[in-house]
Amino acid sequence: MAMLEAQAHHQLKALLQREGGEPWPHHLTLSRLVARSLRRGDQTLVRLAPGSDPSWLIGLLVPLALSEARLALVVSDALRQRLLRVELPRLAAAGGSLSLSCLEADFERQEAQHARLWLLSHADLVGLWQHGRLGDRQLVIPEIEQLDESLRQALEIRLAPEHWEQLGRAHPAARASLLELHARLSRRVLAQPQPPHRLVALAEHDEAPLRQLLALLQPLPAPWRRWLESGGATWASWARVEPQVLHWTLHRQPLEPLQVLSGLLEGRGAVLIGQLGENRTDSSGPTSSGSERGLTPTVSVTLGDPPLADPLPLFAPLRQPLPNSPVFAEHLLEQSRRLVLGQTGLTVVLLDDEGLRLGLTSALAAEFGRRVVHESTAPESNGVVCARWSWWLGHHHRLPLPCQVVVGLLPIASLEDPLTAARVQALRRLGRDWFREGLLPDGLNRLQLGVAGLRRSGGRLAILDGRLRGRSWGRQVLRALEPWITLSRLLPH
Repeated sequence: MAMLEAQAHHQLKALLQREGGEPWPHHLTLSRLVARSLRRGDQTLVRLAPGSDPSWLIGLLVPLALSEARLALVVSDALRQRLLRVELPRLAAAGGSLSLSCLEADFERQEAQHARLWLLSHADLVGLWQHGRLGDRQLVIPEIEQLDESLRQALEIRLAPEHWEQLGRAHPAARASLLELHARLSRRVLAQPQPPHRLVALAEHDEAPLRQLLALLQPLPAPWRRWLESGGATWASWARVEPQVLHWTLHRQPLEPLQVLSGLLEGRGAVLIGQLGENRTDSSGPTSSGSERGLTPTVSVTLGDPPLADPLPLFAPLRQPLPNSPVFAEHLLEQSRRLVLGQTGLTVVLLDDEGLRLGLTSALAAEFGRRVVHESTAPESNGVVCARWSWWLGHHHRLPLPCQVVVGLLPIASLEDPLTAARVQALRRLGRDWFREGLLPDGLNRLQLGVAGLRRSGGRLAILDGRLRGRSWGRQVLRALEPWITLSRLLPH
């Protein structure tokens, strides 16, 4: 029988020829890489160019349909919807051996072990691994650029007010002590009238009295048991405040989720695919410290886009104020107004600072009316959408391609975020460059993903953050955006 690579190549080529249209240039290469990895049971990392056309998925699915290996395909909710609504019906229409069946739930049942392909969320993956039910299944994980964040959310421990009441009912004798500890934490959390992003970081000593009390209370209801078992320098804790009702919830996430899931990838076949820019070196991001995290790819391949005929028009004046300047908000408004004037297509304005973003949205709406919306997927054809980077990256597929993207603030994570601050502290303890090894590569990858649509629409990019020209690392930002050409003037004035 022909090797899986040859079968996948032949079947995919025939499918693409029947469907016609302009295929993604690396379909056949990707299918051969995936088929080889499945056949050998090794670990393969495939880097795609940020913003790659989502049609690349068919090159992944064809070898999955033809393989006889037991597999677990781990996807986000958005990718799951595309698979179920677009890609799997596409394979079913092709007929024959390409029809791909998958199990989506009830993985604990004995019969589930006979299903060849499991379709898992990241929470499913964590639960199955922790309960020893994953077996020897090979893992197929697209969207590797989101893996750390998705696993952190799956491993997150959340303690809401009802959990405190539940613990008090389970141990009535300790109710008074629990109320005292809750009041102490409340004073610590609510001491700041306007905490950034409504998040308050908690140190180990803030939680130590609660940990000492919980160690004396057995048994502990969920999720208190998990909370007691976690913690330390490898986890970050914070409280999310609801100031209107003076409530808060306690959150905890691991800094390095694959270390918490130690052994998940050791000795297991895995196909990992992600839109990772060239700035993602081996010293940062989800592919870093491979031996520490159980990931030692046998094959690592980059499938970039073909060279662009036209460089990206970039408007980034030489002398712009820094974000901490008192005139920065005025600068954002003045330049954004000039950029929006005369535009007939969609404009997207991106910045994470909530105060700046909401103020800019209001000021632009006062001038341009209903054209300006805040994080809406139904703008007018010449609308202006002001949004956070995370919102745009999660919803851009539901919007038309923009004619321009205005970067109010580069997507460099803020140290006011407790998780980011904890990750920075961990890098500092190791004597590493926390900015150039941590925050900057993450920010560059988000920037490349956020502006990728401009390459297809022929639009322009404007960066209004003065750090682009005023900081030495701005040169790395410009290299990550290549090829580009300076747009020195805006018309109309």
